[in-house]
Parts: sequence; structure tokens; C-alpha cells
Amino acid sequence: MAPVTAAGDEMYALVERLYPLCRSITGDGVRATLEIVGEYVPLRVHEVPTGTQVLDWTVPQEWNIRDAYIADATGKRVVDFAASSLHVLGYSVPVSATMPLAELRGHLYTLPEHPAWVPYRTSYYQPEWGFCLTQETLDALPDGEYEVCVDSTLADGHLTYAEHVVPGQVPDEVIVSCHVCHPSLANDNLAGIAVATFLARALAERTPYYTYRFVFAPGTIGAITWLARNTDRIDRVKHGLVLACAGDPGRLTYKQSRRGDAEIDRVMRHVLAASKRPHRVTEFTPYGYDERQFCSPGFDLGVGSLSRTPYAGYPEYHTSADNLDFVSPAAMADTLALCREAFAVLDRNRRYVNLSPYGEPHLGRRGLYDALGGRSDTKQAQMAMLWVLSLSDGEHGLLDVAERSGLPFDTVAAAADALHGAGLIKA
Repeated sequence: MAPVTAAGDEMYALVERLYPLCRSITGDGVRATLEIVGEYVPLRVHEVPTGTQVLDWTVPQEWNIRDAYIADATGKRVVDFAASSLHVLGYSVPVSATMPLAELRGHLYTLPEHPAWVPYRTSYYQPEWGFCLTQETLDALPDGEYEVCVDSTLADGHLTYAEHVVPGQVPDEVIVSCHVCHPSLANDNLAGIAVATFLARALAERTPYYTYRFVFAPGTIGAITWLARNTDRIDRVKHGLVLACAGDPGRLTYKQSRRGDAEIDRVMRHVLAASKRPHRVTEFTPYGYDERQFCSPGFDLGVGSLSRTPYAGYPEYHTSADNLDFVSPAAMADTLALCREAFAVLDRNRRYVNLSPYGEPHLGRRGLYDALGGRSDTKQAQMAMLWVLSLSDGEHGLLDVAERSGLPFDTVAAAADALHGAGLIKA
């Protein structure tokens, strides 16, 4: 695995490859996306048939598109799907017609406040067709007749999602989720796909404590489908993180789980604060990405969401300005680094029991103080041992020790390793 900084360039290259593909909540664009991701990490791909009941939802028909355009009287394409997948209203039903501009306007979507940008719009569950274009293009269209073509299919098929599992020392799982349904939007959510992919590769370099399950699925309906198909093993999911908007220049933002005090919430708050990165921690709201599905009251999983600038928090959100220039290797590398730091804490946050709880054990006789000789942080390491011994009561984890003592988590974890090795504490 390349260093995190080098991984930034590799993640950006992955985003570049995925950017032109037309993705939606179903269809060949999702399959093509997963095929590319599968070149980086092995994936188990699942196909769920149209009509399958998934909790309160039903898997919809599959949508695929080959071509779409608006042509003027000379045959010139004034709006062309081939130029950008954003130009077509997602899930547009087929249409082939000629109509005056006045009639066509009811099917056109623009952003008057940003006249050079193309909006991203969808109509998943209501049959409709339409085109998205810049306000500048619309303003330049003369009255007259226009040929309209959407060469698409909406038919029974499948919803596609994929999983990658990094085996751990225990079967308890950490879910890492990102959505794969957005078309040419680099930050939302191609950067999230890239960070998830390279995080999976990084975790595979070692044998983590937890088993990490990466879920690449369409937003909302994909997460609901995954939950519906895994109800018998939900109790294995101990922690989780949804990745989105992972490559823009904004500060890191962590949205807490519905619980607010889940272990992932505490870990993310601690790591963000300790890292000194500019960041923000926000309370849970039942709106946003798939954390709201995992945190729904029937499941109530400890799943938070990590992004840089959150959804709808930047003008470029859901527009053509969320392009390859809007994301950077450095921002994705920083997001990846934070995830690695957080999961390193999560993996080592064990609870211990002091096996010599009556009075302070003789650390020098066991060579524990001698082992610290020459270290620049000798006093800090000694204090970490004392704190670990004091709070190893089976109720407090190492994160509790770090927070209460004010010592770095790595120092506390190293002290626990030394004490465990000397037979003074047990997990």
C-alpha cells in the first residue's frame, strides 16, 4: 500500500475514471462503477430483482439510457447527454417527439442563480422525463420547434450493490458505507467511493480487531435493501461510518449517530480534537445520507457520517460545478488519514481488568520502568501505566483512560500492551 499522500493521487485517478459514467439507483452504470472498484478490492456483487419487498419499500424497475438530446430545427444538438450525464433527468422515461419551446420548457431544469452550471435532478418514483441545462443555454434558445429524444428503458431488472469484507480477529463488524448512485458528481459521491476503496486496502495490510464490511450501494433504497437482507446478522454490527463528500477543500465534519454517545461518536470526537485539524462535529438529524437508515429506531446502530463540507453545504452541491476541479488528492488523502486514525483507536479501545488491584503493583521489579529508559516521554509513559492500572476495572476502555488522563491514546495503548505483556491486566 502506498503512503497516504501517494494514495491521494491514486484516489483522484479513480475518481477520474468513474466521473464520466452515468449512474443511478439501478442500471448498468452502477455495474460498470462496481466493476472498476473491483479492480482495486475484490467485491461480492448482489443483484436484487425488481419487485422485491425490502422493509417498507419495493425494489424499483431498472433504468438504463443509451442516448438523449434536444436538437434545434437544423438538427444541431443544443443539449446532449453525450456531453454530460447530468443533462438528463435521472430515471427519465423514453420520449421521441417534436414540440415548441413553450411546451418543452415544462421539462427543463436550470439554476438561474448559477447560470453557467447544470443542475442534478431525478424522478425515481414518478414517471417523468426532462433535461437539465445551463440557464445561459436556455436563454439563448429561440422560439421554434425542437426534436426531443430520450432513448432509455425502464423495465424489470435488478438493484445492484456490492460488499467487500476485511476479516478481523473477531466477527463483530464495523460497517463502512458509501453511495454509488450519483452520476458525474466528483465530490458527492465519487470521492467517498475512492476513500472507502483505499481505506479497505489499508485495513487489509494488517489483521484488524474488528471485521470491516464495506457496502457500496445506491443511496436510500440500497441501504434499505442491505438492511432488509441482513436482519438476521444486524447484531454483529457494533460500529459504522458513512462516507460522503470526502474530497472538497472544506474542513472535516462528523455527524454523530442517532445515539450521540455511541463508541464511534466518542472515537471520532477524540481523534478529530487530538489531530488539531479544523473540524466540526454536528448532532444527528434524520436527513442526509444513509446514516439515517442505519440509525432508524428499529435498528438504532451506532453509525455516524464523515464528510468534509456536508451535503447541501456548498454551492456546487448537486451541480455540474461538483467536477474534477472541485476535489483534490490532498483533501481525499486527509479524509483517508483521519479514517485510518479513527479506526486504529476503535480497534484498540479494549477494556481490561487489573490482576493486581490491591495497591500499586511493583512495576520496577517487572522491568516495566526499565523498559522506558531513554525515552523522551518517559514520565508520560509511566503515568499512562498508572492510569491504565487505575481504570482497568472491566468498565472503562482505553479511550476512557485517554480522555480522563489527558494523555495521547497511542501512549495509553502502548502502556496497556506493556502491562498485558507483564501479566498485570487481562482483556
